[in-house]
Amino acid sequence: MSETTHDGTVAVSAPASPDEGFTAAELAAKYGLSVSGARPSLIEYVRQLWGRRHFILAFSQAKLTAQYSQAKLGQLWQVVTPLLNAAVYFFIFGLILEADRGMSREVYIPFLVTGVFVFTFTQSSVMAGVRAISGNLGLVRALHFPRASLPISFALQQLQQLLFSMIVLFTVSIGFGSYPDLSWVLIVPVLALQFCFNTGLALIMARAGAHTPDLAQLMPFVMRTWMYASGVMFSIPIMLKDKPDWIATVLQWNPAAIYMDLMRFALIDDYGWEKLPDHAWEAAGGWALLFALGGFVYFWKAEERYGRG
Repeated sequence: MSETTHDGTVAVSAPASPDEGFTAAELAAKYGLSVSGARPSLIEYVRQLWGRRHFILAFSQAKLTAQYSQAKLGQLWQVVTPLLNAAVYFFIFGLILEADRGMSREVYIPFLVTGVFVFTFTQSSVMAGVRAISGNLGLVRALHFPRASLPISFALQQLQQLLFSMIVLFTVSIGFGSYPDLSWVLIVPVLALQFCFNTGLALIMARAGAHTPDLAQLMPFVMRTWMYASGVMFSIPIMLKDKPDWIATVLQWNPAAIYMDLMRFALIDDYGWEKLPDHAWEAAGGWALLFALGGFVYFWKAEERYGRG
């Protein structure tokens, strides 16, 4: 389109754009554009996570290998650390405070070691989850991937570490008279349920820790309180037999205590059904389902905010 000006020159004007008058949102909808880093649908998010499954496994294995790379004992610290904790707890609670009341030494030592190993699994998953996003901001800001990959890989790392440590747990159990039998098969579903619970909890803590960095400093105190309330070093019903029944019931139904009791039942011959709270398996499954699904949805809802600001 052209027109002649008053001085005789010809001015050429561009034709009107077909997009003139549209807002940015309308143009994006017209051309199928979406916001960079926008949260996908829940189903699409699950699909993306499945597509990153090899990354999640490789990342967890790399973190596990690098964890003790500077120590001379290397990966042996995965076993030595909880064993040293168990030895300290046995000295304080077993010998000095006599928290083993009602249990023989052959039962109490496997009871204690099992509790320490199983609770450490949850504790480490939570602590790793708190720092999953805030401790990997460079990765989060540099690459586009479903952010849930990080807390899931950290929970998987702790599962691999526990599996490595199970060799020692088996040795302790056998050394104190609890030999392998059919009940040991129950170890598999117990670990599967606890892993689901831990993963959900890690996802929750990852979102909370991403926006509140100081949470990493608070969580050791929370976890220590949870440990003392879960019967790691003592039998809750025996220790609280002089207290109102509801206190022991509440403490026994907390998920950490449930998973420890089920693992003790599977491993220790003299730790029978009567030591478990009613509907222990139903409670273990319920806690796992609630936290795995709830934690996943809770984390997904903030997907587009991770690594920003």
